[in-house]
Amino acid sequence: MPSQSVVVGIDIGGTFTDFVIVENGEIRIHKVMTTPADPSVGLLAGVTNLDIPLDAEIVHGSTIATNALLERRGARTALVTTRGFGDVIEIGRQDRPDLYVLVPHKPPPLIPPELRFEANERVDANGVPIISLTPESLNHLIESVKTAEVESVAVSFLFSFLYPEHEKMIADALRDQIFVSVSSEILPEYREYERTSTTVINAYIAPVMDHYLWRVAAGLHNRRLRIMQSNGGVITAETARREAVRTVLSGPAGGAVGAFYVGQMAGLDHIISFDMGGTSTDVALFPGEIIRTRESNIGGLPLRVPVVDIHTVGAGGGSIARVDAGGALRVGPESAGADPGPACYGKGNLPTTSDANLVLGRLSPERFLGGNMALLPDRAQAALVALANQMRLNSPEGAAWGVIQIANATMERAIRAISVERGYDPRDFTLVSFGGAGPLHGCALAEMLGITRILIPRTPGVLSALGMVLADLVKDYSQSVLAQGLVLNPGVVDKIFASLTIRAYEEIASEGIKREDISIERALDMRYVGQSHEVTVNEPMNGDWYEAFHTAHERRFGHRHDDEPVEVVNARLKAIGRMTKPHFRPLAESGPDASHAVIGEGAVWFSAEEPTTTLYYDRDFLLAGNEIVGPAIIFQFDTTTVIGPGWNAIVDQWGNLVLEL
Repeated sequence: MPSQSVVVGIDIGGTFTDFVIVENGEIRIHKVMTTPADPSVGLLAGVTNLDIPLDAEIVHGSTIATNALLERRGARTALVTTRGFGDVIEIGRQDRPDLYVLVPHKPPPLIPPELRFEANERVDANGVPIISLTPESLNHLIESVKTAEVESVAVSFLFSFLYPEHEKMIADALRDQIFVSVSSEILPEYREYERTSTTVINAYIAPVMDHYLWRVAAGLHNRRLRIMQSNGGVITAETARREAVRTVLSGPAGGAVGAFYVGQMAGLDHIISFDMGGTSTDVALFPGEIIRTRESNIGGLPLRVPVVDIHTVGAGGGSIARVDAGGALRVGPESAGADPGPACYGKGNLPTTSDANLVLGRLSPERFLGGNMALLPDRAQAALVALANQMRLNSPEGAAWGVIQIANATMERAIRAISVERGYDPRDFTLVSFGGAGPLHGCALAEMLGITRILIPRTPGVLSALGMVLADLVKDYSQSVLAQGLVLNPGVVDKIFASLTIRAYEEIASEGIKREDISIERALDMRYVGQSHEVTVNEPMNGDWYEAFHTAHERRFGHRHDDEPVEVVNARLKAIGRMTKPHFRPLAESGPDASHAVIGEGAVWFSAEEPTTTLYYDRDFLLAGNEIVGPAIIFQFDTTTVIGPGWNAIVDQWGNLVLEL
């Protein structure tokens, strides 16, 4: 397993850019304000201020690809496809996600009609060319694309996953001049709409990601750079430039990896992660493993690459509170972000969730970011007074309490969506609360969901960056099979995966990973003949793929048909290059008395009626075995933890706070 003396995880959020530096088992953390106009500015300033050595390895999670896609700020992109299929990205599946909307609104495709080019080529369903792409046709097509003055090209031909040669001809003719993304490399699977959409997304955001990573790499001065993927693993910066589509959820994936890792260290593997940042909240459920999906959607566009199964809502510390036209209080999804930020930051005047927490005594003006950033309670008070007037309330505290309740309700619905709505009882799980604002709301959310145990990691405010340090090198491969009547014995299965396995070992080994540190996970997408959708079946220990499929189908749909013929649709392979993990040092042990960590007391609102005198603790002074009886407020550099009335907390050997109701 390759190791570095210093590994740095960097996560750029909507408000803060987080740094975790791991050196010889010691962890340092740092936060700087995100620079929205160019996030690389804040990142590189942090690297300079922290004096990161030149031989350090940087692991970076970025929202660049996500924002470019959501805000439609990607490259000017063309689509080249089979004649007659230029409108595939506009026709789509004709589904209606909002059934009761009388006039449904569908987001426009990323590529307008005038930039869609159709090639005179055709391949049949068996991968046999019917109309070959001739040199004359190719030259005419290339000239048309060049005349359009595009920055990037997506190429997606019918059945190219069986016969990729036509796509390669286009790529070879254009790649030395502009970005080219071909579907047979990005997603060599059937279903032309999803394959084309994923390829278009990659082409649309790859130039943006490339320019950003070029600036970052130049500022890092040859420090090794890896990028967090949406699937919970890391890839090289070079791969991220070509396949930017794999990074669209890299930040939340880092948080998921970090939450699962610290949960396992604490002896808990059935967890719900609750990551509340400045702009949004990301939640995920882990029933003993990290759940991944290949059926995600971003900005109304289908995305078919493996991603950690995360649900996101627009609720964060910077979420703006307002009264709508009907007189109802709304919180988010609009955010004050890093600029101007919450009113208490001193630049803006709009009330946010952070301002509400400050007015309710849950944040300290003097202890925010370890005292390095002073909050302005007068600005927060003024913003909440204005909101209270709109709500026809007599006090800013009443308005602040309403803001917190609305934000909590939004986040509660998100957790129910990934638990109750999928057949899981949240009471059977531990809530891992992290992010810059997560520990402020953990107790209230747990009570709303009936959860009786909360884990707050040692460095909750930067856990996503820590998860990036913990991530292994991971690459996913797939190939359509579309075969009935296979006898899935070991020889046949090995033949199906042969080319993918060779490619995986070669590419992972090229990153400096020894063969003994590479593991391969195989899976097949299977379905009963005649079905439209398939079930992914991980390779069974006993080698009986059919029984594994029947069992998985029954678990998911409630029925099985052992006598029905089964079809293998896709082969999927995950290659994992194990990286050296940091060794965390346990805390010094002590008795239950935590009085040595008390640093004061103050009035904190835990209800709408009146404040409660509450003890303040400094988390840096807490030792393993210390116990804290709520209500209490615990301050540390990267976050503030609220322990509500009726909750007790104990510090475990790794410095986590384990709260029980």
